[in-house]
Amino acid sequence: MRLFAALIPPPAAAAELAAALAPVRRMPGAADVRWTAREGWHFTLAFLGEVPDEVRPDLDERLARAARRHGPHELRLATGGRFGDRTLWIGAEGDLRGLSHLADSVRAGARRAGAPPAEEHGFSAHLTLARTPRGRAAHLAPYAEALADFRGMPWTADRVSLVASFLPRSGIPGEQPRYETVREFRLGGPDGPGGPAGADPGSGDAPRDADG
Repeated sequence: MRLFAALIPPPAAAAELAAALAPVRRMPGAADVRWTAREGWHFTLAFLGEVPDEVRPDLDERLARAARRHGPHELRLATGGRFGDRTLWIGAEGDLRGLSHLADSVRAGARRAGAPPAEEHGFSAHLTLARTPRGRAAHLAPYAEALADFRGMPWTADRVSLVASFLPRSGIPGEQPRYETVREFRLGGPDGPGGPAGADPGSGDAPRDADG
């Protein structure tokens, strides 16, 4: 299963961003950009790629342990940016240092479970809004500038989500990947609700090593 670990903004914060993004999507040239679906908005902590089924139990335990070592983070969606003319994103404000430490723990735990993250670069708190399709030219600077002053409502990130990513198979241009949260791990303790797969598997007395 193709998996990644992420923080998912609450519906109210996502709705606020969607409202701010609506006029941007009507700007000249916006039709040439592939906009991500609101249902897929997230901050990736670790992209794990294809994870064998036999690795999942240890991965779940390691991620639960990593989440327990970090308290909730106060965040807000803020300030548009871009990676060249390839990717348009919205950033975050708040406890970014704590968020970076959480990403480090999640990545270390995944490595020790046998699901090493695929990222080549360090963690960067950004939520992808759009990408330029291959073979097309687009200038993302105007869209990033239009979102430069955006500052959303504050919200509390209190859980890490383990998300399955299902790539498009229909061949229809512009089709989006489908995402499904398969597990959730409460930050700071084992008493929170579990994800669709059930309760937090790491709620016992597992040792808390320094890197998940």
